Amino acid sequence: MARKKQSPEEKKKKINTDGVMGLHGSTTEQAISETLEINYMPYAMSVIVSRAIPEIDGFKPSHRKLLYTMYKMGLLTGGRTKSANIVGQTMRLNPHGDAAIYETMVRLSKGNETLLHPFVDSKGNFGKVYSRDMAYAAARYTEAKLDPICAELFRDIDSDTVDMVDNYDATMKEPSLLPTTFPNVLVSANQGIAVGMASNICSFNLKEVCDTAIALMENPNHDILETLPGPDFSTGGQLLFDEATIREIYATGRGSFRLRSKWRYVKEQNLIEVTEIPYSTATEVIMDKVAELIKAGKIKEISDMRDETDLGGLKLTIDLKRGVDPDKLMAKLFRLTPLQDSFPCNFNILIAGMPRVMGVGEILEEWTAWRTDCVKRRIFFQIQKKEERLHLLKGLERILLDIDKAIAIIRETELESEVIPNLMIGFGIDEIQANFVAEIKLRNINKEYILRQTQAISQLEAEIADLRSTLSSAKKLRGVIVQELKQVAGKYGKPRKTEILYQVEEAEPEQEDNSVPDYPVTLFVSREGYLKKITAQSLRMSGEQKFKEGDSLQFSQETTNRAEILVFTDQFQCYKSRLSDFEDSKASLLGDYLPQKLGFEPGETVRCVLLPGDYQGFALFLFENGKAAKVPLTAYETKTNRKKLTGAYSDKSPLAAAMALPADTQVAVYTSDGRALIFSTAQLLPKATRSTIGVSVVALKKKAVVTSALPLSQSGIVNQSRYRSKTIPAAGALLKSEDSLEKQDSFEI
Repeated sequence: MARKKQSPEEKKKKINTDGVMGLHGSTTEQAISETLEINYMPYAMSVIVSRAIPEIDGFKPSHRKLLYTMYKMGLLTGGRTKSANIVGQTMRLNPHGDAAIYETMVRLSKGNETLLHPFVDSKGNFGKVYSRDMAYAAARYTEAKLDPICAELFRDIDSDTVDMVDNYDATMKEPSLLPTTFPNVLVSANQGIAVGMASNICSFNLKEVCDTAIALMENPNHDILETLPGPDFSTGGQLLFDEATIREIYATGRGSFRLRSKWRYVKEQNLIEVTEIPYSTATEVIMDKVAELIKAGKIKEISDMRDETDLGGLKLTIDLKRGVDPDKLMAKLFRLTPLQDSFPCNFNILIAGMPRVMGVGEILEEWTAWRTDCVKRRIFFQIQKKEERLHLLKGLERILLDIDKAIAIIRETELESEVIPNLMIGFGIDEIQANFVAEIKLRNINKEYILRQTQAISQLEAEIADLRSTLSSAKKLRGVIVQELKQVAGKYGKPRKTEILYQVEEAEPEQEDNSVPDYPVTLFVSREGYLKKITAQSLRMSGEQKFKEGDSLQFSQETTNRAEILVFTDQFQCYKSRLSDFEDSKASLLGDYLPQKLGFEPGETVRCVLLPGDYQGFALFLFENGKAAKVPLTAYETKTNRKKLTGAYSDKSPLAAAMALPADTQVAVYTSDGRALIFSTAQLLPKATRSTIGVSVVALKKKAVVTSALPLSQSGIVNQSRYRSKTIPAAGALLKSEDSLEKQDSFEI
């Protein structure tokens, strides 16, 4: 029998389905999207909620399970035990394997130096956070116990301060959160990568965090920067203070801090010693980068570099050649190596099971609300316990009226089961009180014992009244939390490790790198953002320029290999680079893709490319709404090693054209309704601000926009007086056929 031919629709349907095995071996079709939703989404949510993102107590589940296991093992007050023993016990709560558990312990340990306040007091080799290659010893060789600060994690955990939930096989209970008495979520650095989201929280100084939390409770409008000047990292280093950046991170939870290594110059030996490095890098990464630069000939001032880290701490030693200025060399190394690095922040925290990116103020507000709930639960638990004790003592007080009667009732009752009911009837007490009385030892049935016990009644009543008063007063609850924060700050607070540099001396870029050869090149940039740098010899021998299908030439200019370029994007940003950073290309190749080469943000595209030369003159921006802005090129000349400038031009209207102007000239502007206008850039006043909206140049007709512009000398317009205007804004004139040339396309954006 001939097979039935499938239609394209049937084939497409077959491709977009999975064969799913049903009952009795039958196969049913299921859409891929449905399979992903059924199988992958629960996994993604599990990773987000139960593995990778920390909660308000500052811990991920793996941290919490390990620390709680050590607490139940008595390692808060007892001596150390083998790490392998701790790992084995933790597997009762964490089924992910011994390797993952031990790695978690290593990160929390004092020896690894990851945390400002380690939770595990370790003995043995636990590696170092600042070393990529230093491996930690196996769990059978190392020992550990809980650090004293863990008392603040578990304080009142037995007073119903947090929910206790079943472990994975429902054989024991574990806390859903740890009732930390301080905002550990900001004190302990934490990083996690989930499915579709991540978290990266830097550490702050414990005392500064406690002071900030107290200040915000007393005054919600408190300026956080006054008490929390910046993060504090366990590896020390120096923080380059930028108030605008820090305030943005404090407000939004996103951004990056810049960190710099700490160093000293030993004049007698002509060497530099680096003693602290940024938290986000490692000594091996720095050494590899320096070696790469020396090999490439970009650093010639160093004769040798070695790692002299020992028990005394980190130390990278750099031997200098004779006559080298150490300050200039370090400025160069800060610019070219991870000796100066950044720490990207993403304060993503689980709040009631939902991930939220929050600023510092919002995090402390959430922590205060959560801690208030913990204190309320503790006070309620204490009230219950005291009321139970009070209830028993009031029953005992009744016996004081007639001890002989109580003895007679017990002695004369024939059946044991009737003792409790007879006491209840004889003294008017309930069953709980009667049981308490019946359990009193014979030697204690005397007035002295009973009076001594019942004297506590008035004290208990006063304590219960005080606790109830605290429970019903928000002010008193805040007072309890503030007092605990002050105690923690006073007992465990340490001086900050990371120094803050308020007056930052930025590393100046080299004026000219003689190691980079300079020769004539021609620059070609396509509309889709492909850049080709072609030498004069290669250009003479080449044929037609190759472009991606649908792409074409946008910009070309003769220049030199050392020239700088400014790449403007549709996101109102400018990326700076040198042509020497690009490989020489050929006409037959597509060239370098600028968004990838320069590290564009997702979805960002090239709008235009300018060659600023020596940054003399102006940059002219023409917008679709008919406005133009003349900005001095010096506004884009940075003395630092910044590769990206935000707010590079106005975002009020899409950019239609841009060009570099060494001097004022005449420009031809074209509109979508077939008009052209010629004006002189001397009619425009320069604007010092890059993001200026400019002034109106073209008086546009309804629904018309500016489409392109180019210098008059390149326009090919024959009858120039027809389109020229002495005043702006002006409407221009309809473009005649003899004035419209195809070569204008090469200069359009």
